Amino acid sequence: MLSSEAADLLRSSRCCRVLLSPSEEEPDIDYFDRPSESFVLAANLPGSSRCCGDLLASSKEEEGIDHFDRLPDSIVLVIFNRIGDVKALGRFCVISRRFHYLVPLVDNVVVRVDCVISDDPLPFSSSSASGSSDEAHGTADRSRSVLSLLTRLVLGGLVRPLHALGQILSPPSERSSVDSSSSSSSEASHHSPAEVLKNFKEIRRLRIELPAGELGVDKGALLKWKADFGSSLDSCVILGAASVLSSISQSFMTANPGSSYDLSSLEDNNSIPESFYANGGLKLRVLWTISSLIAASARHYVLQPIISDHEMLECLELTDADGQGVLNMDRLQLQDLRVRPVSASGSSKRTLVPALSMRLWYAPHLEIPGGLVLKGATLVAIQPSEEWQKEMLRGCDNGGPSDLSWVSNAFEEPYRTAAVMLLKRRPYCLEMNSF
Repeated sequence: MLSSEAADLLRSSRCCRVLLSPSEEEPDIDYFDRPSESFVLAANLPGSSRCCGDLLASSKEEEGIDHFDRLPDSIVLVIFNRIGDVKALGRFCVISRRFHYLVPLVDNVVVRVDCVISDDPLPFSSSSASGSSDEAHGTADRSRSVLSLLTRLVLGGLVRPLHALGQILSPPSERSSVDSSSSSSSEASHHSPAEVLKNFKEIRRLRIELPAGELGVDKGALLKWKADFGSSLDSCVILGAASVLSSISQSFMTANPGSSYDLSSLEDNNSIPESFYANGGLKLRVLWTISSLIAASARHYVLQPIISDHEMLECLELTDADGQGVLNMDRLQLQDLRVRPVSASGSSKRTLVPALSMRLWYAPHLEIPGGLVLKGATLVAIQPSEEWQKEMLRGCDNGGPSDLSWVSNAFEEPYRTAAVMLLKRRPYCLEMNSF
């Protein structure tokens, strides 16, 4: 016979079986060599069979329980908000009734567009800007072509990948009505981003990502822009460069003066060189500016239905996977759009751009972190003329230059450093009429 302490130890072991008759005070231990299995056999003790039976029943019940169901709704919503992707959320809706109820309460949504369908070639090329003088007279036609492309890109290409999501996120009654009417109505009227997002009732942060930037540039060139809008354009910052080279390439070209990209031959006395005007450099920058403003205003125009449908929206960003352009709207700007209606530019499906004041900074070449060299680096800061005048007055009242932090903070590194470096140079002012 074993002591009670040893019996208790062996009773809890996975590799023994306890045999005890009702008349025995101490159990006999029957050993068996099956260490790979994990199980418990009840001892023949008063009340022990019921206790162990309850444990086995409880274990079987737990095997059939989905522990995710034990999470409170608030935690599930935190998980959904971290995911954000509208397509994934659409799939969650069909998993269970609980998910179908919770998904519309998500407040952080990301819409990623898979593809853009366009039957026109890219309307913009920097090489065409440096051609004959007739290009200046064709800028308006080129701008209209850009607008036509943007309309199809944002309104057409965005809705097709989200066709199924519109069906998933719609309630069953609405889904059947949409199916019955789809044959007699256009696809965009039923499956636009506004339609896909209409069942999200709590959206506070929305990000829409296009698959690529709208503006085509020459290979190796750089063009980035960021625009802030309320009911109209509040500000826009554009950073461009005729080419982006590595520091290794620069060293080679400096050592070989015959190279067509010899940066050592570029004049840089903190002023715009005469060659900038003679070889079409200024014309190219003007075309960059007009094209970027048209792209930004077209993006802004198509966001109206979404903004009007989601009154709780506090932050809206429309960007592209290339990082070419970003349109931002914060809570105050969204409220401004709801209070003051958007003014369309004639019959075009884009927001009217007001009269603008622009400041331009230029450097023949600019070395930035990451071993990059920007050739023909250009920074353009744009504001409505009225706002620019107010800013100049505030600068005079404060006895110093106006605050340009909104310009330097427009881009991520390493391009933020490029903007800071260009701001140290002499600016040139330009004006542009409303269009």
